[in-house]
Amino acid sequence: MSSTPRPRIAITGASGLIGTMLAPALSRAGYEIVRLVRKLPAPGEIQWDPAGKGLDPEALRGVAAVVHLAGENISEGRWTGSRKQELLESRRTGTRLLAEAAARATDGPRAMISASAIGYYGDRGDEPLTETSAPGTGFLPDVAVAWEKATEPAKAAGVRTASIRIGLLLTPKGGLLQRMLTPFRLGIGGPLGSGKQWMSWIAADDLLGVFLHALGRDDIRGAVNAVAPEPVRNADFTRTLGRVLHRPAVIPVPAFALRLAFGEMADGAILASARVVPAVLQASGFQFKYPKLEQALVHLLAHPGA
Repeated sequence: MSSTPRPRIAITGASGLIGTMLAPALSRAGYEIVRLVRKLPAPGEIQWDPAGKGLDPEALRGVAAVVHLAGENISEGRWTGSRKQELLESRRTGTRLLAEAAARATDGPRAMISASAIGYYGDRGDEPLTETSAPGTGFLPDVAVAWEKATEPAKAAGVRTASIRIGLLLTPKGGLLQRMLTPFRLGIGGPLGSGKQWMSWIAADDLLGVFLHALGRDDIRGAVNAVAPEPVRNADFTRTLGRVLHRPAVIPVPAFALRLAFGEMADGAILASARVVPAVLQASGFQFKYPKLEQALVHLLAHPGA
């Protein structure tokens, strides 16, 4: 008795922070994973060149969907002119080349689920932001706009495309939360700048759920805000983290110190305020496992390998 073949999913960025969690989750959900890699491919991998030649469309024959996560790490290094160009092109060029391959593939992907970021909205103060809100101004909004526009070749060819605008990802495995844990455990954590800026976050488990939701729902297309339904101000975030760790969280980091340490990134990312609402997910019936910050932090820090 033959079993039904598992749908094949091609994934870029499988070795990154999100990819190392998402690839096993996709496999557990019943998908066959095909990794797109820049090095010489091993079995189960396909070589591609995201900065140049792209990908042979025929390599995507029989692939049900593409999940695109690849891109240079925004938070690594100061935003010099050359670094900003690298960050932009790692998203725009690679996404366009992948979208073109998906568009031209014979019996190719029916969906392209691409990462994006809530940096699309820029620094917007207290304004509630949904997927229909206009982009902000500055480097991160410019990158996100170009990133999402680069999926157009696939969309024009009839491939269902969705851009997952990822918020602050909470995981002890990397990102901002991992960096905050040591000072907070030492009792020297506290608000960043004024602490008034909104932080739109999402627990790692829920982000994986968002990608699975987007893959499985034909009505999910266009922009999708991947954030929990209850954003918090930075002062509330730090206070909650301190409470979960049973440590004080009262030593603020002045804005000028952040600007000295991180340059343009301080205002563009760390101090920027984005009060983002997951309107598309809520309308589609997505169920968050961890909709509240304290609940998410307790889970993540009690189960760091989750």
